[in-house]
Amino acid sequence: MMTTTRAEKRQTVRSPVQWAALAYGAVFLLVGAAGFIPGITTGYDTMAFAGHHSEAMLLGIFQVSVLHNIVHLLYGVVGVALARTGTAARHFLLWGGVVYLGLWIYGLVIDKNSMANFVPLNTANDWLHLGLGVTMIALSFLPRRTHEELPHRGHDQRGRP
Repeated sequence: MMTTTRAEKRQTVRSPVQWAALAYGAVFLLVGAAGFIPGITTGYDTMAFAGHHSEAMLLGIFQVSVLHNIVHLLYGVVGVALARTGTAARHFLLWGGVVYLGLWIYGLVIDKNSMANFVPLNTANDWLHLGLGVTMIALSFLPRRTHEELPHRGHDQRGRP
């Protein structure tokens, strides 16, 4: 009969913060890929590499460009990769959330018809970025250790009372 070592068990069991980072990473991958699919992205034939002239709209709501989709794909890869450990997952969610709050503020202050709107962003993107920033930061405070790794109540880390 095969036995599982503690290291192998640790690799297969994820903490809550790791699950959150993995989920966000997977969604970013899906959204990035969906941005390149005609039909899911309306106005696909008008998609530009970057800039506010791109009229492509993911789900008919969120303005996207090739650059915008690539950023989502990269965020997804980073999220999935950093979900491997609790600390890395926490950093992905925390600092990723900070970046999204920065994008939210950036989207609010720029003129959407100027060259400053290089991503591009529209009002729907702005409010989605607020939601992403707030939820990612909040989720970064989830436990970084699994239930099995936590010391039992009233016991030290070696399980002694």
